[in-house]
Amino acid sequence: MLFKLLLIFFAYLPFQIALSPSAGVDLASARVFILVLFFVFLAESFRKKRLFIQSSRANFFLLSFLFLSFFSLFFAQNEMWSLRKFLFLLSIAPLYFVISNVVDTREKMEKVLNAMLWGGFFVAILGIAQFTFQFIFTLDATYQFWAKNVSPFFLGQNVTAAVLRNPSWLVNVSGVTYLRAIATFPDPHMLSFFLGMLVPFSLGFFLRFKKKAYLIMFFVLLLSDLLTFSRGGYLGLFSGALVAFLLLIVKFRTGYKIKTTIIVAFLSVLLVSFGPISQRFFSSFNLKEGSNRGRIETWQKAVEIISKKPVFGVGIGNYPLEVSATAGYRDPIYAHSNYLDIAAETGLLSLLAWLGFTLSLFFVFLKRADNILFFCALISVVIFSVHSLVETSLYSPVVLPLFLGIAGLNCLAAQQDEKNN
Repeated sequence: MLFKLLLIFFAYLPFQIALSPSAGVDLASARVFILVLFFVFLAESFRKKRLFIQSSRANFFLLSFLFLSFFSLFFAQNEMWSLRKFLFLLSIAPLYFVISNVVDTREKMEKVLNAMLWGGFFVAILGIAQFTFQFIFTLDATYQFWAKNVSPFFLGQNVTAAVLRNPSWLVNVSGVTYLRAIATFPDPHMLSFFLGMLVPFSLGFFLRFKKKAYLIMFFVLLLSDLLTFSRGGYLGLFSGALVAFLLLIVKFRTGYKIKTTIIVAFLSVLLVSFGPISQRFFSSFNLKEGSNRGRIETWQKAVEIISKKPVFGVGIGNYPLEVSATAGYRDPIYAHSNYLDIAAETGLLSLLAWLGFTLSLFFVFLKRADNILFFCALISVVIFSVHSLVETSLYSPVVLPLFLGIAGLNCLAAQQDEKNN
């Protein structure tokens, strides 16, 4: 039962509806779903008289990160904001431990990843359709329809209102304004995070099972990701492609090496060849461009805040108050970097714990990268980690569960490595 619920969860993840338990409160239903999964997991573990958490570096660093995030509550000027943010992390983190324990065979791993892929595939199709609608029904009509009818259903009225007050849905490229692909997400950056992590697996499934459906899935996920016009997403994809290329050339001599290298090279060419997308990508390196200047100023402000309280931070969820004393809870004030946000809010020790967690994942997957799906997991971690340099996704109820779901596979990879040794 629990495993079937896991498969349903990951297929449902990008389409989760918003719950409104009370006025002014929007609750992502995935958080409730994860708690249900966790309690079912505990119930089954007690029934079988077997509750086991694998001893590993990744588990240690993740638990350390959660502890330090909790500890930062004692340094917050607004304890309620801190408590809400910490409870968010606490409602998502159990998914990692459920995956770590339940997905204990390669067959189960393939089924879980397949559920992730199909959920991502359908949300990618929706993103492409939504982007295309602006050329059929006009940009303004599509924007208004999405703002009034689609986003409130998936995000909730309050979150949608906050998003629309500070919109990132539009992008201007060479004097032309486009409505970026957002699908069911609050902004294009979170959609890009989500799709970017899945792109390697679609290619991996194609090479493993030789089914054209996965190759189609690869190009659909990639195209939708490109249509977000997220430069951080482009950077993540490019970095993932580069790491994949170098590893395949230097480290591995496998049957899928040539095919993968060709497709990865095609990905890189596609990334820089399509007019508006290539212009958007290369604008990332123009430090005089308006949004780039703003991003640099934001990072400088974050570094300034970190320098004042480097050890334990200003308190999880309290970064906006350090920037503006009149900030509201839903105001989108953050450091535009997972790493700077973690360091500013919960301290440098917490940042080291998070970096230890992601690096542990990288090296565990690297050891088992002779298996193409673990190789894809490694590249997925690279894409997420590089994108995290320039965007904050830690509090996304869609992106964080997907990342922790993929991260949880490291326990299976470690077990397989021990068996081989």
